[in-house]
Amino acid sequence: MNEIVLEMEHISKRFGATKALNDVALQVRSHEVLALMGENGAGKSTLMKVLSGVYQPDAGEIRLGGQVVKLNSPGDARAAGINLIYQELAVAPHMTVAQNVFMGSEPKGRFGRVDLTTMRNRTTEVLASLGARFSADTLAGSLGIADQQQVEIARSLIHKSRVLIMDEPTAALSDRETERLFEVIRRLRADGIAIVYISHRMAEMTELADRVAVMRDGGYVGTLLRAEAVPERVIQMMVGRPLDDFYQRRETAAPGPVRLEVRNVRSGKINDASFHVCSGEVLGLAGLVGAGRTELARIIFGADPMLAGEILVDGKAAQIREPLDAMKLGIGYLPEDRKGQGLFLQLSALANTTMSVLQQNSRFGLLNHKALRKLTQDAIKQLSVKVPGPDGIVGGLSGGNQQKLLLARWLAIKPRVLILDEPTRGVDVGAKSEIYRIISQLAASGVAVVVISSELPEVIGICDRVVVMREGHVTGEVTGAAINQETIMTYATLAVPERIAEPA
Repeated sequence: MNEIVLEMEHISKRFGATKALNDVALQVRSHEVLALMGENGAGKSTLMKVLSGVYQPDAGEIRLGGQVVKLNSPGDARAAGINLIYQELAVAPHMTVAQNVFMGSEPKGRFGRVDLTTMRNRTTEVLASLGARFSADTLAGSLGIADQQQVEIARSLIHKSRVLIMDEPTAALSDRETERLFEVIRRLRADGIAIVYISHRMAEMTELADRVAVMRDGGYVGTLLRAEAVPERVIQMMVGRPLDDFYQRRETAAPGPVRLEVRNVRSGKINDASFHVCSGEVLGLAGLVGAGRTELARIIFGADPMLAGEILVDGKAAQIREPLDAMKLGIGYLPEDRKGQGLFLQLSALANTTMSVLQQNSRFGLLNHKALRKLTQDAIKQLSVKVPGPDGIVGGLSGGNQQKLLLARWLAIKPRVLILDEPTRGVDVGAKSEIYRIISQLAASGVAVVVISSELPEVIGICDRVVVMREGHVTGEVTGAAINQETIMTYATLAVPERIAEPA
């Protein structure tokens, strides 16, 4: 049982001046799930691309079943029984499940024709072994993400996978879909397949992993057995320091004057919503998915129209018809979808950081490039952004570093109000800690910060006060010791607006 299937020793990989992997070692065993964890940029994906033949290492060797193998291409890796399922699934939507499963390796019958019957029958067998709820003839494009994932797993089994690598497989799945995936993974583990599971989610590590391997800064830190892999210890290995004050909770001073007030706003999903946030305060905006938090934030920022109601900034009625109006009032908005709505992935760190302050750094139509470059360099240093320099392209950065550059754009306008929509979604624990530090510093400097988050521990950990929404209504305002999961969830499911103050 549990014999070593795969060994990687002294693996190093350099991209120009950047050493992405430095003398990394890894062992994977049959009948096990090995969780591979580390911050964004730790080298996990690079190591797995070496293992799957996408990259060739500059040094080191890979042994499969005790024999040294050279994996010069993904085809070599598949032939050796190593398959990588990326977070972005590679499914052809207009082809059937069977055609996707056998893509590039279609069985041939007489006269060299594709043997459709064999494809369908073998796919049906594999789908049955996975407990799939769709047929070999189903169009792949009609399936949800979780089912498309099973198509990719079926493809790896057709190739007689010995090692299956899964990169953030639950990122786009619901809780029910995640549990179905876990059932499939347990089935594969019982069949003897060695699974390397990359994830940032501690709960998944606790539930699935037999061992946990940790990487940091391109190097191998160590491997823990399940019983040893308590979250605190794993996090310390990932970031190289204890995170005792993970949420960076500061000494809460009395808030300053009301900076932003929203009165009886109505538009689309939003129905008579009111709240306020003070200078120097971190206000949480909580609620279930679909509660209207993002929609309300977009109205405040001028990205969506307001049909009725009033918005006041520093006690004065504000006319916000478009984002430029909000920015002139000192309101910044970091959107939930940083790639689709926030960043320009093909542009540089400098372009992304400074595009909100070009007018302030120009004269007679000419940009002050020296000032813009200094602003970017200062932001990179202040926010600890891992980027080669101001000219580094944003699309190649990790999620945490992309998020910090997007934050830098709004810090450049010296905001009075900053609305952060899911600011730590998709970033690792180290980047989360740094973002919490930035939020705390902003509030301490007098900025009114509104944090929209679906992670209740995050809301509880960093917010001074919490406003709860449900179906476009504000149903609760929670302060002090009442800021806990039970209270917030109670008001996230109420239909009647209420206010909850700190217990006496």
